[in-house]
Amino acid sequence: MKLSQYLFVVFTLLSFFTASYAQETVSVEQALKQEEIEKQFDIVIKKSGRYQEYKVIKQVWINKLKANVNDSIKKLETKITTNNKQIEDQQATITGLEASLNKTNEDLALVTQQKDNMSFFGASVTKSSYKTIMWIIVGALLALLGFFIYKFKNSNAVTIQAKKALAETEDEFEDHRRRSLEREQKVMRKLQDEINKQRKAGAK
Repeated sequence: MKLSQYLFVVFTLLSFFTASYAQETVSVEQALKQEEIEKQFDIVIKKSGRYQEYKVIKQVWINKLKANVNDSIKKLETKITTNNKQIEDQQATITGLEASLNKTNEDLALVTQQKDNMSFFGASVTKSSYKTIMWIIVGALLALLGFFIYKFKNSNAVTIQAKKALAETEDEFEDHRRRSLEREQKVMRKLQDEINKQRKAGAK
């Protein structure tokens, strides 16, 4: 083989390997810009050279991978901080809502108690007790009314009887007075007649 042909073959092979290496480098750099961290590690390990049982990784790749990991860590830390802030805000909101719910429950219990209870002479009693007390009072008032009606009827009957007895006594007294007056008049006439007789006898 001639020297010119040999050089051409060597140059062609070098160009091919250089282009392949450059293409591989570009594809790795693009992967380091676009892929997720886990895939970036896989690509770097896959594309790295091999020396015995070791992997030989380019310094530029490992530096870029390190920068990407740091960026991801910072993003995660920022996200964690934001999430923690949201959790604290939500916890504060939950605490406020729980306090509001407790206050609402207390107000509801108070309203329910006020609804079920009534004030009776300054004392708080339940509605059922209030109804019982009111029915007892109504019953007592009805019993007193019945007693007074009974007493009134008895008194009225006694009064009517007393009036009747008084009227009868007055009639008897009037009759007795009339008879007494008549007897007195008869006695007075007899006396007058005797006087007249005595006068006539004296005149003779």
